Amino acid sequence: MGEHERRRDRELVERFRSGDREAFAALYHAHYPALFRHALYMTGDRVRAGETVQDVFVWLVHHPREFDESRGDLGPFLNGVARKLLLRRRRAESRWLPFEEAAAAVRDPNDDGAFAGGFERDEETAQLRKAIAALPERYREAVVHCDLEGRSYEEAAAAMECAVGTVRSRLHRARELLARKFQCRLGLRCL
Repeated sequence: MGEHERRRDRELVERFRSGDREAFAALYHAHYPALFRHALYMTGDRVRAGETVQDVFVWLVHHPREFDESRGDLGPFLNGVARKLLLRRRRAESRWLPFEEAAAAVRDPNDDGAFAGGFERDEETAQLRKAIAALPERYREAVVHCDLEGRSYEEAAAAMECAVGTVRSRLHRARELLARKFQCRLGLRCL
């Protein structure tokens, strides 16, 4: 994010805190695409991703002073809010599911067109997305931040609230799991 965008975000946040609805709308339009993409990668579900983004902005309306620009940019802050909301929702939902249903709760992102749009429709790409969605959350989150969103290890560590070494090891393990899955599919020696 460039200095111009940071300055614009700071000005919009201040205007929003003062009650300017147009400033809030501008913040929403500026940050919605990246938040939606992140939530979509994490959930594999367009509806849930949209609901999560809405929840983030509703939270922001009720907590306008929580963002501290001296600690970082607004985009990563909002991603952190989305992450916490997703974790809270997943915990609440998993509390009430029988074990068999909870294990099957990993959705096929291709069932409802969750990754439709500008993405390639190539079969291998679809299989890779499905494999990423099936990874355990801690590994999937590292892949989303570093490989899909192109964040540095430091940025991912801040977003995931863990050490850089943890991000690296989770990313390594996730890539290992993905490679093993595809080697087995191709009939190569499974690790």
